[in-house]
Amino acid sequence: MRSYQFYDYQRMKKLQAGVLGAGHLGKIHLRLLEQSESYDLVGFYDPDKNAAAALAEKEGYTAFDSIEELIAAVEVVDIVTPTVVHHEMALQCLAAGKHVFIEKPITQTVAQAEEIVALANEKGLKGQVGHVERFNPAFKAIKSHIENPMFIEAHRLAEFNPRGTDVPVILDLMIHDIDVILSVVNSKVKNVSGSGVSVISETPDIANARIEFENGCVANLTASRISLKNMRKTRFFQKDAYIAVDFLTKKVEVVKMKDAPKEPGEFDLILQNAEGVKKQIYFEPPTIEESNAILEELDTFADSINNNTEPIVTLGHATEALRVAHQIISCFK
Repeated sequence: MRSYQFYDYQRMKKLQAGVLGAGHLGKIHLRLLEQSESYDLVGFYDPDKNAAAALAEKEGYTAFDSIEELIAAVEVVDIVTPTVVHHEMALQCLAAGKHVFIEKPITQTVAQAEEIVALANEKGLKGQVGHVERFNPAFKAIKSHIENPMFIEAHRLAEFNPRGTDVPVILDLMIHDIDVILSVVNSKVKNVSGSGVSVISETPDIANARIEFENGCVANLTASRISLKNMRKTRFFQKDAYIAVDFLTKKVEVVKMKDAPKEPGEFDLILQNAEGVKKQIYFEPPTIEESNAILEELDTFADSINNNTEPIVTLGHATEALRVAHQIISCFK
């Protein structure tokens, strides 16, 4: 299981970076790249010329007149465009010899994602995908404690927002949890089932999925973008432990069991099963260090380029998450 490392970004070579897309998330990436010690922000391109000019004037960013001009000026391209053009943009950047950071989902289809992976490998270039929950402080704090989970339950509920409704809720929201689950279950997917309902969009707005793995682990996922409240919580059940990660509040609950002492203390929590085996329940909350998950995913990508190491969320990881997502979507038809 991969462990996260912390790097001295001051010592790293700064990379020339540019952003494709200056919408809501693109603006966040621009701000963080400008703050980062890992990059020199060169500028951005957005097809909306008026919006691009206004953003450039307000923030002082350089707005490029074409995608080609931006790509030629940088070493790393941060693709924060609508998903429908991820494939086209990534291939154009890779063909020009540029490393790519792509917001999730990597592409619309698995075939498109595989084409990106193949070209990156052919060119010897790095790619990372913005599955940002891998960098959530709560998940980072507990990831090493998640060992061979056998049942996982994930709920990702959001209030309605027209942004993102161009894709099914599986690709909009649930794919975060799919990626997290695939990163901790050391087994191949055996079977996938799911159901979804379109309420306000043309594609499903609420969905439930069940992923079964070859080692017996089962994951039950629910995602909704028409809820009255926001929730992003995943529970992991494994031998002698229950772990709950709240990705929204960045909090963790860890309840573990061990053999009960022969002489329990007055306040020890002791359970006894039908066979008479006694277990002591204890709580082991980890230390959670505050961090900006988007900034960290961008900085660790720079580190992978400078040190020629594997990114934390590779193009291949994102492709597998997309593959499972489409298996779920295929159950709706």
